[in-house]
Amino acid sequence: MRARSISFVLVGLAGFLLPAMAQTSTDDLPSAPSATVQQKQAARKPQPPPPAPAQPAANAPDPQAQPAQATPKDSTTKNSSTSGASPSQSGAAQTQKKPVDKNVDGALLDPNDADDSGGPPGFRVRVNEVNLVFTVMDKHGHYVKDLKKDDFDVIDNDMAAKRIRSFQNETDLPLQVGLLIDASNSIRERFKFEQESAVEFLNDTIRRNYDKAFVIGFDVTPDVTQDFTDDTEALSKGIRVLQPGGGTALFDALYFACRDKLMKEKQTGPVRKAIILLTDGEDNLSHVTREEAIEMAQRAEVTVYTISTNLTNGGGEGDKILQRIADATGGRSYRPFQLTDVADAFGKIQEELRSQYALSYLPPQFALDGSFHTVEIIAKNHKGLHVRSKHGYYAPVE
Repeated sequence: MRARSISFVLVGLAGFLLPAMAQTSTDDLPSAPSATVQQKQAARKPQPPPPAPAQPAANAPDPQAQPAQATPKDSTTKNSSTSGASPSQSGAAQTQKKPVDKNVDGALLDPNDADDSGGPPGFRVRVNEVNLVFTVMDKHGHYVKDLKKDDFDVIDNDMAAKRIRSFQNETDLPLQVGLLIDASNSIRERFKFEQESAVEFLNDTIRRNYDKAFVIGFDVTPDVTQDFTDDTEALSKGIRVLQPGGGTALFDALYFACRDKLMKEKQTGPVRKAIILLTDGEDNLSHVTREEAIEMAQRAEVTVYTISTNLTNGGGEGDKILQRIADATGGRSYRPFQLTDVADAFGKIQEELRSQYALSYLPPQFALDGSFHTVEIIAKNHKGLHVRSKHGYYAPVE
């Protein structure tokens, strides 16, 4: 009997320990942002009311009954800068100066300024302001840098924006740049030249006491070899220590760089956030999908520029993946035909980063529901101009 009791104890311990051990092997990356939004939305769905308690007999007084009291409604406007960052996040973090009233469209009104909608005076402190960074090129592929706010219309979910609130040329805004270099076996033959091209790019782009960059090499996992700094010598060392080897988890690396680096880096004012992704586009080990990585880049307001290391005409599926990532985030995808073209691609990215515009606008319809909005910027009254920006954004979640 004692042996049988011991065996029961051992079996019970195994049933407890095995699930706990299995939990330690879970992936470090959290659920994709879209899954998180769905979970929050499900949690907010109204639950069925509990069954009604048994009614006391007629005319029987309830000794515990209390007089009903009206509960005041919470009139506080919620801030949208919660987790699950979105392209409207930076425009939402404005400080409220004094008590304000709430307008019918969800804006806060400050009595000190005039409302251009024709209603009562009021300065709008928005939770639903969307920020966009974009470039404009003519039919010859040259950047157009002298346009004004009135030269553009914004279409949000196929409807014209209420108005463009701010507009500026982004030439002088500080940069926050992430350099992601594929260090897997698939790019071993051309790795050294690509490293030196990346070093030259950072030396020419990062301005001391103004811009910041970080370096990540990735194969099976992303490895931060140099954190945010304006020291180009330290960044160069972070690039040169990389050694190729292992598999490729491209999407995990992009997801990590957006979520854990660019989204969390402190900002004292407006910045431009960009990632330069140097890879062949192959992925065989990621835990998140391509679309989940793109979604995280959109939420972090990151523009992704990709440089293919496939030195052949039509790099196949890998180049298509890189094109999709760049298009969805408002960047460009470069496909060098020979090794020396890699340096040229870095040079073109540097030129674009100094040739951008930024605007913020009020969308025609907005809800704090995490939904995706398509967006298009149109250069009006200018023939032959091409505007390139991200294709959409995610609304914040209440």
